[in-house]
Amino acid sequence: MSNALGFEVESTLSYDDTVERVAGALKEEGFGILTRIDVRETFREKLDEEFRPYVILGACNPQLAHRALSRRAEVGLMLPCNLTVESRPEGGSIVRIGDPDQFMSFGELGADPAIQDVAAEARTRLRRVADQLARSVTSP
Repeated sequence: MSNALGFEVESTLSYDDTVERVAGALKEEGFGILTRIDVRETFREKLDEEFRPYVILGACNPQLAHRALSRRAEVGLMLPCNLTVESRPEGGSIVRIGDPDQFMSFGELGADPAIQDVAAEARTRLRRVADQLARSVTSP
C-alpha cells in the first residue's frame, strides 16, 4: 500500500479462490474469521446498487486478543483485525490487510508497552500471511 495502513497483495487468482487462500493463510497463523461482510450483497440489498465482489473479513487470534483485552478493554475498538478481498475489473483480486501497529498506536494505546508487544506480534503474523499470499496467489 502507498500509505502505512496495511499490506496489499495482488492476486492473479479468482476472487473466490483468493478468499479461500486468505482464510487458509490466516488459520496457519492462528487467526479465525469472526466476521464476514459481503459488501456486494449488502449494497445490493440495502441500496439496490451493483458493486464488484468485495468482502471485509474480521480475523482474530484468540491468544493475542485475550492478552490485549486483559490489559486494556478499549482495545476492543480495534478488534477484530480487518482484511479485504476485492475483485479487480481486469481479472484477479486484491487483498488488503490492516497493520495492527498502526491501529494500536492511537491515543494511550501507543504508550502501553504490553499493547505494543501484542500489536507487534499480530503484525508479524499478518505480515507472514501477506508474504504467504504473495508467494501463492500468483500461481494457479
